[in-house]
Amino acid sequence: MAEKRQESGFTVTDRRLFTEDGELRKDAAEQTAPPQTTTPPAAAPVPNQTAATETAPAANLVAAFPAADDGAAGPEIPPAPTASEQQAQADAYRASSKDLDSRVELSGRSAKEFEMTFARFLASLYMTAMLQLGLMHEQGSQPRIDIMGARQSIDTLSLIAEKTKGNLTPTEEAFLQNSLYEVRMAYVEVTNALSRPPQPGAATGTIGR
Repeated sequence: MAEKRQESGFTVTDRRLFTEDGELRKDAAEQTAPPQTTTPPAAAPVPNQTAATETAPAANLVAAFPAADDGAAGPEIPPAPTASEQQAQADAYRASSKDLDSRVELSGRSAKEFEMTFARFLASLYMTAMLQLGLMHEQGSQPRIDIMGARQSIDTLSLIAEKTKGNLTPTEEAFLQNSLYEVRMAYVEVTNALSRPPQPGAATGTIGR
C-alpha cells in the first residue's frame, strides 16, 4: 500500500520504485525485479592514446540539431565518422574497458556489477528525476528541487518509450511504463504543491539549477 507523508503543508503519496537511499522498494521488486544499481568505483587513470581521432565538441553537435526534430539533418551537422574510424574507436574503447575490468577484478569486485543494462539505464533516469523533484536525496545532503531538470528527465523517459516501442521485452516494457507513470505522478504532485501559496513556517524549494 502506498504511504502518505505530510511535508511542507501538503501531502505527498509515496509511490516510488526506490527508497531515498536508492534501494529498490520491496513492493516494487515483487512486480518488476530489476537488477540493483551500484555505485561505480573511482575512475581509473586513462591510458595514453598514441593516436586519437579529433571530434567536434559535444556542445557543437547538440547545437547543430534543430529544437524541433523534423527528421531532416541541417547542412551544419558534421558528417558521421567513416566505418574504419568507428571500428578503430570501438576497438580502442573495448581495450580500455578490458583494462578497467581487470582493475575492478583485482579489487575483489566483479566487473559484471558495473555492466550497463537497459533496466539500469532506466533506473538511473528514474532516480535522477526523483532527486530533481526533491523526493530522494544523496546520503548526507538535503533534498533540492530542480523542476526544469526533472521535466527534462521525465521527457527523456517518454522519448525512450516512444523510440523503443515494439522493441522491448515484456519485463523491460513494464519497468519503463511503471517508471514513467511514477515520475509523472510525482511531478504533478510537486508542481501542484509549489503553485499553492506558501504556508507559514513551511520550507521553500529551489526551482532550477
